Amino acid sequence: MANTAKSAALFTEAQKYIPGGVNSPARAFQAVGDTPRFIKKAEAQYLYDEDDNKMIDYIGSWGPMILGNNHPAVLKAVEEVIQDGLSFGAATAREVDMAKLVCEILPSVEMVRMVNSGTEATMSALRTARGYTGRNRIIKFEGCYHGHSDGLLVKAGSGLIAEGGTPDSAGVTPGCAQDTLTAQYNNFESVEKLFSAYKGEIAAVILEPVAANMGVVPPEKDFLEKIRKICTEEGTVLIFDEVITGFRLALGGAQELLGIKPDLSTFGKIIGGGMPVGAYGGKKEIMEVVAPLGPVYQAGTLSGNPVAMAAGITQLTYLKEHPDVYTKINALGERLYGGLEEIVKKAGAPCKVNHVGSIGTLYFTDQNVRDFASAKTADLKGYADYFKFMMDKGSYFAPAQFEAMFLSYAHTEADIDRTLAAAAEYFGV
Repeated sequence: MANTAKSAALFTEAQKYIPGGVNSPARAFQAVGDTPRFIKKAEAQYLYDEDDNKMIDYIGSWGPMILGNNHPAVLKAVEEVIQDGLSFGAATAREVDMAKLVCEILPSVEMVRMVNSGTEATMSALRTARGYTGRNRIIKFEGCYHGHSDGLLVKAGSGLIAEGGTPDSAGVTPGCAQDTLTAQYNNFESVEKLFSAYKGEIAAVILEPVAANMGVVPPEKDFLEKIRKICTEEGTVLIFDEVITGFRLALGGAQELLGIKPDLSTFGKIIGGGMPVGAYGGKKEIMEVVAPLGPVYQAGTLSGNPVAMAAGITQLTYLKEHPDVYTKINALGERLYGGLEEIVKKAGAPCKVNHVGSIGTLYFTDQNVRDFASAKTADLKGYADYFKFMMDKGSYFAPAQFEAMFLSYAHTEADIDRTLAAAAEYFGV
């Protein structure tokens, strides 16, 4: 067993001053019945906790560290820009450079607005869609997480078609949730029924083109194509939430990989090299309704922060100039997720592996996971036991079943093989 005394002491102290001892529930380790590791340092493919345990990092700050932690080029860019100041609250040349770069990389994005988080990006994109269409209702999908703004913390009612959603968090009023309709991922019929029931009322459909917040769930054949078609026919804005998949599954994200062009897209920390940042953008005619050009208000003092812009420009430029990054991380994905599939099959374990490129999830269920209902059949205690065993063996996974694993350019085949050897030991093969 690894020594975690310092992390345990810090967690005890943190609980006196921070709700639950953490600044984000994803760090709490409650889902696996353990105590959070407090991280002291990250370098390349490794994390080091306060007890000096060295772990292979399969979280990568929840996705953005696609080049690995503390990549030299990104680090140099940040070190240089901070000499000129940390924040100005005013326009900078780097904001222009970033916007041009994003628009060059993504054909669906003609204009882009920088914000400070993925939550802010999705919230702003939905407000923009409502302002553009003059409609109020939106469709989201069970199991797709789009941040913690009030109107998106909604779960489906008991029926397929309900008068709005039910708040999924205390503090969210029914009024905030009433215009949020919920469909089932990979079930186009559920989308059709909502469009039929609320004809001419739906401003936007928002979804993860590859779901990654109920674990990794790929879209099935024609699912996204049919959604694209019905949105076009109904005058509804199609929003791809690419906070996780953007610039990761391909340079142009899931929309490039899958060949589907949304009207608006949202992005998260990867666009800032891991700094606190996000963005939303899309068709010029839609984005022109955003203030100060149009009537949809959205603002942020720290939006386009020079440090985040420098880090993001450097990372995106590196990805653009080095397509081998994707070749390598996708190959590592095949090695890791394919290896896990072989192990659980050989062990006869009731487990399934879903993955797309460098992201994937090992589910502790014998059902094929294609939506939120099938994901929820997973044995959470089984995952918790596996998680704790693998953590002690030096592999740092997400402390919850319904999350993705992330690979980076810094990982090696030896890292993957070490992790697979530990997994084989756990499953007894």
